Amino acid sequence: MPYIDLEMDDGLVCDAYYALPEGDLGGKKAPAVLFFMDAIGLRPYLEEMANRIAKQGYFVLQPNLYYRSGRAPLIPNLSDFLSAPEKRPLLFQQLQPIMSAFTPAAIHADTPKYLKFIDSQECVESGSAVGITGYCMGGTNATRIASSFPERFAALGSWHAGRLVTDAENSVHLGLGSLKAECYFGHADNDANMTPEQIKTLEQTLDAHHIKYTSIKYENAPHGYTMKDTPMYQEAATEAHWSALLSLFNRTLKK
Repeated sequence: MPYIDLEMDDGLVCDAYYALPEGDLGGKKAPAVLFFMDAIGLRPYLEEMANRIAKQGYFVLQPNLYYRSGRAPLIPNLSDFLSAPEKRPLLFQQLQPIMSAFTPAAIHADTPKYLKFIDSQECVESGSAVGITGYCMGGTNATRIASSFPERFAALGSWHAGRLVTDAENSVHLGLGSLKAECYFGHADNDANMTPEQIKTLEQTLDAHHIKYTSIKYENAPHGYTMKDTPMYQEAATEAHWSALLSLFNRTLKK
């Protein structure tokens, strides 16, 4: 499947991967999914993940959230870092300034552009509610965006996301009251950035706002458990995630 350059603000372009729906749609338009990458960024394995969703009959857009810092991959010889656990600290040392430059304000400004591209697709019903799934920092940002644009998102999947609950005045959990999406939170085990106390606060907040959700911690699954191209991968939790995510999309987006 192809990459495309999306026109953004200030004359910039966002490189994005997209996957077309497969299978028999029965003459109907395809539902769409916005896929937010993990902190490592776009790469072949994330393309495989997008393709797996598309094979179930969805149009999938996977933008390079770091586009302001450059085209993906931003880290030279990325595959060498991913295959060597001892190089992981060096990888994140290089990623840190890129991650720091990516802000909630940026993703909020960019999302209408992503939705505009989705709406322009012939296979998609323009303006229809879409699904969103995100991993690691992408899960945090997917939750923030589903809350910020509630009329556009019918389903949210957030996987091994960290810092959904903080003491900051713009903490993600404080915006959950506007959600209209059904949510699925698949937490990592022993995640320092999403502790049992933070998970409890997240769930209490969702309950208080009567949000339909599932929140589950995958036992012995480390942060990043879905990423097959890293040492953090755990097959059992990843396959459980696929089952939960596709079930979520099927019941909320296919009508």
